[in-house]
Amino acid sequence: MAENTSRGVFKLNGLTGGLIAIALLLGILFFLESNAIAVQRAAIKRPYDASKIRGPEGFKNITAISKDNAKYDVSKL
Repeated sequence: MAENTSRGVFKLNGLTGGLIAIALLLGILFFLESNAIAVQRAAIKRPYDASKIRGPEGFKNITAISKDNAKYDVSKL
């Protein structure tokens, strides 16, 4: 029976591998967080313009209780 002698603390599957994995995950976290902050800053400078969906009568054409909503009933699918 062959003995497993290739184990070690400083191999890539040991302590070094764990540190590399942690560094990689922290790098991904930093990248995603910095992009989220950049998107939020862009949204502050150019806010969403809701006048495009209002139409000429304002929000009167959008109602929560309407008979037209019955055609969107998903329970019948």
